[in-house]
Amino acid sequence: MSRPGAGEVAAPVEGHRRRRWRPWAGVLAVLAVLGPGLIAANAGNDAGGVMTYASAGAQFGYSTLFLMVLITVALIVVQEMCSRLGAYTGEGLGGLIREEFSPRSSSFAMLLLLIANAGLTISEFAGVGAAMQILGVPIWVSVPTAAVAVWALTVLGSYSKAERIFLILSLAFLTYPIAAVLAHPGAKEVVSNLVWPHFVRSRSFLVLAVALVGTTITPYMQFYVAGAVVDKGVTPDSYRGERIDSVTGSIWSDTVSVFIIIATAAAIGGTGALGSAEEAAAALEPVVGSFAPQLFAVGLLGAALLAASVVPLSTSYAIADGVGAPRSVTLGLREAPLFYGLFTLQIVVGAGVALIPGNLVSLIVNTQVLNGLITPLLLAYILILANRASVLGAARNGPRFRVIATICVACVGTLSFVVLVLTVLHAA
Repeated sequence: MSRPGAGEVAAPVEGHRRRRWRPWAGVLAVLAVLGPGLIAANAGNDAGGVMTYASAGAQFGYSTLFLMVLITVALIVVQEMCSRLGAYTGEGLGGLIREEFSPRSSSFAMLLLLIANAGLTISEFAGVGAAMQILGVPIWVSVPTAAVAVWALTVLGSYSKAERIFLILSLAFLTYPIAAVLAHPGAKEVVSNLVWPHFVRSRSFLVLAVALVGTTITPYMQFYVAGAVVDKGVTPDSYRGERIDSVTGSIWSDTVSVFIIIATAAAIGGTGALGSAEEAAAALEPVVGSFAPQLFAVGLLGAALLAASVVPLSTSYAIADGVGAPRSVTLGLREAPLFYGLFTLQIVVGAGVALIPGNLVSLIVNTQVLNGLITPLLLAYILILANRASVLGAARNGPRFRVIATICVACVGTLSFVVLVLTVLHAA
């Protein structure tokens, strides 16, 4: 049986060109599918993302802004390919990889996703610990409590209600754009760094650059957006609105990220790597004054709890889908043992590693570096799928888009390879 939309683009409805033009029709069509791209892109502004962006501003000032512009272009390209794959095939990335690649290749892809998401889960629980330390709760209390709560709410409770609560808490980070303005950053310096590269020739800058890639173009976001597009029922006929959703979502998400860098750079730029979450909270002082640590803690907690639920779930969905096993939160534990087993394992490992004594901020950033090293390999699978006529038919990547997408994946891969080599040489 062929996939819905595979190998062909749906023919236009007869008489479509003779219909009377209605100015609101296009707007309503976009609103009908708005969501998957925006949600997936904003998922990158989780605990790991916020701490990594804040670290960039604190350590290198505005120097990473131009790099964020390039990363945004790559994110737009990747998000669009993933949403197109979901809309035109009716399948998620896990299923497509299983069907289009050899068992060995698909197993390797799933292993990469498992490793990448395991690192992200660790960073989210580390984010919970960092947030609660600001509020005076020790890590050995907050992290295990959060792990049990995330597991119970997802497996036994109402995940959708918990998700909304976590999302509302994470909206505290919308104060960063205001903070960036009130901190009075040098306008000329900001614009200069946005439009022209001011890269620092050092290993630490390259490592942080990979961390920025890893936290912005996160593999689980791509698996999520393809699956969400399918669940929402987006078809080739309605894909135009979803493309707008993917592009605008990527731009909005990275605009917030850029403001986090600017606000932190203006407040504590040049002071070196972050040593604690309290230092990152200093960027919010122009907005809320002495309450900045508490507001930052609330936002960080919400973002971390949300991602600590979504990331393990995305892994379980992708791997169970990849091997054809039952996967759904509507099923019981006995009905989907692999699905729930993977979810539970990630929660236990993530919380356990986050409890290891050390600098929580450093742990979060380092897990993003690991994610950045793995990302280009998974992006290669996405690029190959989007290029294949057997998968997308006439909707496959065109010549120009194929060149742009290949350049984006190659640049991410080259950067990750350089950092990997430097890391090995530095350890030798």
